[in-house]
Amino acid sequence: MVSASIPVANERVAVLAFNPSNQLAVMSRDGRYESAFQGEDLDAVNAELHRSFPEHTPSAEYFCTTAEGTPVRVFFSQVPASSGVIAGGCEFRSLAELEASPESLSPTLAAILAGIDPYLIEIPYLHLGENDFIYKFRTEKSRNRGIYQLDDAARTLYQSKLCAAIKALARTHERTAAAPVALDFGAVQYLLPSHFGFCLGVKNAIERAYETLAENPTRRVFMLSELIHNPFVNEDLLRRGLRYLQTDKGKPHLASGGVARGEPGEVTLWDTLTSEDIVIIPAFGATDDDKRRLVRKGVPVYQYDATCMLVEKVWKAARALGQEGYTVVIHGKHEHEETKATFSNARRHAHAVIVRNLEETRRLGELITSRDPAERAKFYSEFAGKHTPGFDVDRDFARIAIVNQTTLLMNETLEIIDHLREVFSALYGDTEATARVGGGGKRDTLCYATQVNQDALSRALAEPLDAAFVIGGKNSSNTYQLYRLCEQRLGKRAFFIQSEANIQSRDAVEHYVFPAKGPVGGHGHDMVEIHPLPVGESGRPFRVLLTGGASCPDGIIQQVITRINSLFPATSLRSVDAVLADVESAAASR
Repeated sequence: MVSASIPVANERVAVLAFNPSNQLAVMSRDGRYESAFQGEDLDAVNAELHRSFPEHTPSAEYFCTTAEGTPVRVFFSQVPASSGVIAGGCEFRSLAELEASPESLSPTLAAILAGIDPYLIEIPYLHLGENDFIYKFRTEKSRNRGIYQLDDAARTLYQSKLCAAIKALARTHERTAAAPVALDFGAVQYLLPSHFGFCLGVKNAIERAYETLAENPTRRVFMLSELIHNPFVNEDLLRRGLRYLQTDKGKPHLASGGVARGEPGEVTLWDTLTSEDIVIIPAFGATDDDKRRLVRKGVPVYQYDATCMLVEKVWKAARALGQEGYTVVIHGKHEHEETKATFSNARRHAHAVIVRNLEETRRLGELITSRDPAERAKFYSEFAGKHTPGFDVDRDFARIAIVNQTTLLMNETLEIIDHLREVFSALYGDTEATARVGGGGKRDTLCYATQVNQDALSRALAEPLDAAFVIGGKNSSNTYQLYRLCEQRLGKRAFFIQSEANIQSRDAVEHYVFPAKGPVGGHGHDMVEIHPLPVGESGRPFRVLLTGGASCPDGIIQQVITRINSLFPATSLRSVDAVLADVESAAASR
């Protein structure tokens, strides 16, 4: 919102003009830098901004400060890219450069930079409205399919004629699950759900990462952390020159290699960043703290932000609920990148607390309903690191609303909503509870891609099966949720694997043990169990369900099929071409 131009005696106005790399337009006067656009009258300052940059976002007021006893109103504007010194001696400098030499700053600019931190997150997105998304999904016609065919390695990883044929046959609607598709190889019969593998958010992130590498062969290209939770995709990008700034748990990588331990003298990749570097924000999004660091470095943020728009939809919901006076309860895993980003966004607009599951929600409900101050005070220790600073149990549980990590089971989120409604109904009655618990019965923050994969899998699990293989990164939350559905139906005959390499033989299949309650004993996601393959009764085909998480490439699914087939006599199997012809024929006659 542009503030009215009402001059006030002894007041100054500074319009901070940032380029797409988040560098500030400054001028040097008497050996000191100051904002390039400042004065005593807002209209005059805006006119000067317009003369220098005819295209710019409207000046919006963000905060006030005081320099040498004079009030200073601080406005932000985004201007086009330019290099070097422009008209009038204006040049662009990163905030980190300016802050590194405080003696080179004018008193006004020094005061402005001292108070700018809370507003840094706004700078990359000044051109966006509240309802705009950072990046919308590409349509099918605008997908960059050539990215998946860069070379043999990419084709092997991403391409599968069988999977493509299944999707063409079964996916009559992107958001609606259909009947599973059977692949009859003779001795082995596979059942694949109508929906599996890459979702649109993952496709978008992968395509943008490969495109960025191809378009910037002379620049360093980093990923903030893992692009997606699939080691083979991440390894292929590393092979092509991508580097990671930090681990998926936020630990910085050292410039010399390895992970920082916090020892004196360590130089991290973060420390080496310059405005010439590119940092891609993954599909999970990023915390405000990480974005502020990038802004300070003068690194482009918006242009390489691959946050899934369905994740951003959760952020917008949390913002709206916070603005309505609700405390935001986030159903998620506090150590997961997406939940950390959602929590970071929510805390700008409301107090927030993270609950992992229904069990933790029940404990939260006990603390909310307790009338014993000592019992209620246990909230701060039991939910340490999972609530916003300054949280007040007595004040901030008066009204709550629930949003979720998009990769979890929908039914569990709905159970959490229902349980908290019951808690508030017991306290206030049904009518009052309806007003005090926002999000009750709503599914606005549930990712449709995650849900349709789960719905399609449930339909496939209704069929007779000997085993099920769920394929995805061992730290992939949405893949684990698919495994949970299979494990409920098949027990030890359900396997959570990363690739065909986990199927060692008929007697040894490596099954990953996902730490649903968080990393335990330092083992994290590296725990595996060895199980035999339940090949079923002799004299009938081995019936196996296959599905992949939202970050599982189609090529790996086909490689798993090839591996399982190799455990059976070749003479008992039909060829891939024959099976593919069956699926294509079914699609043609649909």
